[in-house]
Amino acid sequence: MTFRKLQWMFPIAVTLHNAEEAIWMPRWTDGHAMQFPVHPPGAAEIIAALVVFTVAAFVVTYLSVRHGPESIWAYLTFGYIVAMLANVFVPHVPAAFVFRGYAPGLVTAVLINLPVMSLLTFRMLREGWVHGWKVAVFGIGVPLILGGVIVAWLAGRII
Repeated sequence: MTFRKLQWMFPIAVTLHNAEEAIWMPRWTDGHAMQFPVHPPGAAEIIAALVVFTVAAFVVTYLSVRHGPESIWAYLTFGYIVAMLANVFVPHVPAAFVFRGYAPGLVTAVLINLPVMSLLTFRMLREGWVHGWKVAVFGIGVPLILGGVIVAWLAGRII
């Protein structure tokens, strides 16, 4: 199967991951509120952010399919895929160790995102959907920007 078809696995995996977080994160953050350096967001804010990230995954994937290899949308999809792959290791796995137990999103991060995002990253590179210096720019830049948005959002919540 070609990457053009496989890439739909990306927003589906993001949806499953974000659904797990939407179900468990509001209660989990309430239970760990005193351990955070910031005042954790409420359930409505968490769910709204997860919806935005999920819709964004579908939008960039649709536009990547439509515009094809080497389009800006292919590179944005690649960057978002790399961000979701990095998200397994920051913060899901470390959070499980730090909090000594389940952290919302851990199950789908490890069982779905790790293998799916690894496969998609490899296939994008192998099939020439992305290449050259733009791989580094988008593979580093998009995760940093997405992470920065989350950090900035949380920084606005400092107690």
